[in-house]
Amino acid sequence: MDVTPQGTPYDGETTAAGRRMLTLARFPSYPAAQHLIDQLSDAGFPVERTRIVGNGVRSVETVTGRMTKGKAAVYGAGTGAWIGLFIALLFAIFTIGPVWWGVLLTTVLIGAVFGAIAGFVGHWATGGRRDFSSVTALEAAEYEVQVDADLYGEAQRITGQSVR
Repeated sequence: MDVTPQGTPYDGETTAAGRRMLTLARFPSYPAAQHLIDQLSDAGFPVERTRIVGNGVRSVETVTGRMTKGKAAVYGAGTGAWIGLFIALLFAIFTIGPVWWGVLLTTVLIGAVFGAIAGFVGHWATGGRRDFSSVTALEAAEYEVQVDADLYGEAQRITGQSVR
């Protein structure tokens, strides 16, 4: 397990409910911290009295590709079609018989057309200042698994984490 053992338990954290939390372990990745919580859960530990705290949080924007007016129109059409489908489902409550299929097709097509126009115009309005698409996520430099102070010893016993 890629864990950094603690010299002494960190007891500087108190939750909003006034519970004192001790750091059981630190990890460089979130999945590793999740694994430790899963290990505690499998042993019957009350995991509702633990938490994973990300330290050194930063925003990371991953560029996924070039954005053109055509791509913006296609993405807008897809979004508009979904909105049209939602509206069609609302109309379905009041529509009886096979007429519903016509309502469905019409609202999806109208939504796609308006979405395509909105996507094209929205991208065109930027004037080329943002010709790329991206996804933004939050990442942390490290993740601490913290446990209620009164359950710290039991958590250590279950996970084999020793204080050095």
